[in-house]
Amino acid sequence: LSKKLATIDTGVPVELDLEAVQAVEPDLTRLGALYQDLEFHSLLKDLTPPAPPEPVDYGTLAGEEELHAWLAEARPEGAAVAVAPALVRAGEIGADAVGLAVRSTQARVAPLAAAKSVLEDAAIPKAVHDCKAAWPALGRRGIVLQGVQHDTRLYSYLLEPTYSDYSLSNCVLRRHGHKTESEPAQEADFIHRLAEELSPQIDAAGVREVYERIELPLSPVLIRMERAGVRIDPEALKLLSGEMETKLVQLTGEIHRLAGKPFNINSPQQLGKVLFEDLKLPSPGRSKTKAPSTAAAVLEDLAAEHEIVRLVLDYRQLSKLKGTYVDALPALIDPATGRLHTTFDQCGSATGRLSSSDPNLQNIPIRSELGREIRAAFVPREGWLLLSADYSQIELRILAHVSGDPVLTDAFRRGEDVHTRTAAEVFGVPPLMVTAEDRRRAKAINFGIVYGLSAFGLAAQLGISRADAQRYIDSYFARYAGVKKFIETTLAEVRRAGMTRTLFGRRRPIPDILAGNPTARNFAERTAVNSPMQGTAADLIKLAMIAIDRRLREERFEAQMLLQVHDELLFEVPPGETEPLGKLVKTEMESVKKLDVPLLVEIGKGKNWRDVK
Repeated sequence: LSKKLATIDTGVPVELDLEAVQAVEPDLTRLGALYQDLEFHSLLKDLTPPAPPEPVDYGTLAGEEELHAWLAEARPEGAAVAVAPALVRAGEIGADAVGLAVRSTQARVAPLAAAKSVLEDAAIPKAVHDCKAAWPALGRRGIVLQGVQHDTRLYSYLLEPTYSDYSLSNCVLRRHGHKTESEPAQEADFIHRLAEELSPQIDAAGVREVYERIELPLSPVLIRMERAGVRIDPEALKLLSGEMETKLVQLTGEIHRLAGKPFNINSPQQLGKVLFEDLKLPSPGRSKTKAPSTAAAVLEDLAAEHEIVRLVLDYRQLSKLKGTYVDALPALIDPATGRLHTTFDQCGSATGRLSSSDPNLQNIPIRSELGREIRAAFVPREGWLLLSADYSQIELRILAHVSGDPVLTDAFRRGEDVHTRTAAEVFGVPPLMVTAEDRRRAKAINFGIVYGLSAFGLAAQLGISRADAQRYIDSYFARYAGVKKFIETTLAEVRRAGMTRTLFGRRRPIPDILAGNPTARNFAERTAVNSPMQGTAADLIKLAMIAIDRRLREERFEAQMLLQVHDELLFEVPPGETEPLGKLVKTEMESVKKLDVPLLVEIGKGKNWRDVK
């Protein structure tokens, strides 16, 4: 039967038209649209012309007097001035120049010194692409950029939050189909065009509040956090690196003993041969390289089959943490400040969450002992303390608010342990008889519901049958009928609108919600359920950061906000400010928006990030 199914039927009456299959010139318009939709940016760049086809009026201004005369003549009343500082691209020729545009296709390049008075005039509205980069770059040249009204990078992100690259060149490519060159006048011209085009779309899309209340005011907060940096103890990491190296040697020896021979554990081909040929473990099928896959998910499924698999997983985790953090972080310390300075990106996640890079400090695992040891190397300056503020179960609280479920809402209002309450409801036992295992399973169900977990996924997570997992989910929805109704209503709305929204209006397109492919559609449905909660949580902590930053400056605290890791904020604080800062942060985070259930923030302090309690 398999052979019959796989055999091509050559008896079908198909006409062969050789003329129809000849290669022809591509339809560039349709091909460009396809490349753009699939985010084939490199191919799209090869397809498009390097410059706009229409004539442009670019030029150079010699001094401040000439600049003001040009603005008086060319700038329409009230129009924003698009600003493209060449100095954002460090090390390039002309770093003391700035591109300015006040009309489409018309731009000028002026010396920074000549443009200083215009750039610092808050009464003249400005358009920039990535104010978080422009503000500090200009600040290093003694210029305080004021009057920023349009940030075309943030505009682009809020309108289309699923792209991975929001550089000016890619935003122009997506919107106008043109390549841009690193030339300030052309960049200013396109910033002006994008601002005029995108600003009305921000209003039409209903995300003006997200832009003006959250994203734009957050940029200077992130600049101050990046500038502050965080102190790490390189000696602690060096010691930890040595311990990890010893453990890796031990693991290597044990893995080689179990394999019966030495081999390169980091080689998927050699590892696959040992596991599936020598040890005869069940093969999961082949990867793109035609060798049996040794991906983490595959090995986790095999961990119960042989001790060597568990040791290989331990080896991989240890090796990754050592290379990514323990050995890498000391080399990234800024010699000028003695601190680690990460970069926060507002446009790095489709849900609205911040991302962190160079280094990424948001991915240090907190639940593993090794992750906690790495956090122990994050320390305050001498004599100070670290203070942590963490939203407790914020996504479940948002779920209670948006679903209006009476049982979930009641649990949070009473201050009950929501996982114990869920265990009692789902497993039908009194709260006092809920065991630690019951609570663990209920916790998996609670968070599984938030993340759209299927019976298959819950079964794999809890190590139970799919039938039992489905029974747990059915029992959950029977007790939490409001949550079930919310999920059904959300999916129906996303199928209609093609997107989700947070409580503040932030959008996330879900294009695969109607996909014919079941895998893509199921993933889209899980995303549709989770995005409103995760996105609203991101909006809430961003608003809290803005409020806390303002009060720290107004009330002249010495304490500094250092890091944001999703639901957690980390501060560096002198001993005399610990109590007042804790109260300030807790108040601002818990009162950032009134929900139907209380927001709860847990405050901890300690001499390192691991030990904040």
